[in-house]
Amino acid sequence: MSEGAAPAAKAETLVLAGCGQMGSAMLRGWLARAAASNFVVIEPAGLPPAFANSGNVAWHREVAELPDRLVPDAVVFAVKPQIIDSVLPPYRRWARPRTLFLSIAAGITIAGISRHLGDAAIIRTMPNTPAAIGRAITVACANPQVTPDQRRLCEALLAAIGESAWVEDEALLDPVTAVSGSGPAYVFLLIEALAEAGERAGLPAELALRLARETVAGAGELARLSPESPARLREAVTSPGGTTRAALDVLMADDGLPRLLDRAVAAATKRSRELAS
Repeated sequence: MSEGAAPAAKAETLVLAGCGQMGSAMLRGWLARAAASNFVVIEPAGLPPAFANSGNVAWHREVAELPDRLVPDAVVFAVKPQIIDSVLPPYRRWARPRTLFLSIAAGITIAGISRHLGDAAIIRTMPNTPAAIGRAITVACANPQVTPDQRRLCEALLAAIGESAWVEDEALLDPVTAVSGSGPAYVFLLIEALAEAGERAGLPAELALRLARETVAGAGELARLSPESPARLREAVTSPGGTTRAALDVLMADDGLPRLLDRAVAAATKRSRELAS
């Protein structure tokens, strides 16, 4: 596309800054859905081997290696929040209306990004690692410089890795980070703990892990597809005086799972806000 042309819903060129676990998950989703014609990965550690044979993925150690004539439709920052201040400055070369900047760095505000990029179109997002299988949930917040076409481009990129939603109040991204950004780790811990409890109750380790993994996966899919609320689905499994009721009496006690999750989400929200300061 020529300089100044409006971006299409599909990017011609997308630059991914950082290709660690989350960046790789997103790139796999984008490649599977052909979300861009060309991908440029900036990763000092090298291109992950999984992408070595992808013909439309080019790797560079740093952004200074790219030719001046390259003007991407979108730049996605998938780097750790602790290093983003050192990563951003060289990308100011593309701070113009044509290029959209997306950040997935937890706790890093749009204002914090603007300090390095200037008057640029910026969208702050919070995806999660199920992006690797096209099942992410991502929440996004845009600054006023983002055009309707760039919103559509963002939505197309996010659709390639799962579902998405918008918020206008950027402060909501801190609890979003705590619930969905960090949430997969809570679910994986549940699988671990359930499998270990099953093993302690006498199950073979392999069977206990299989039961825990498939139960969480199946229940999650049922919750996603069912029109019933999670509370109603829980009640449908729970017979008065039965085994599930005995377990829920423990899990739903005053010091049980709901209270633990309140504390966990509050701690993650607090940390997200601290990263922004």
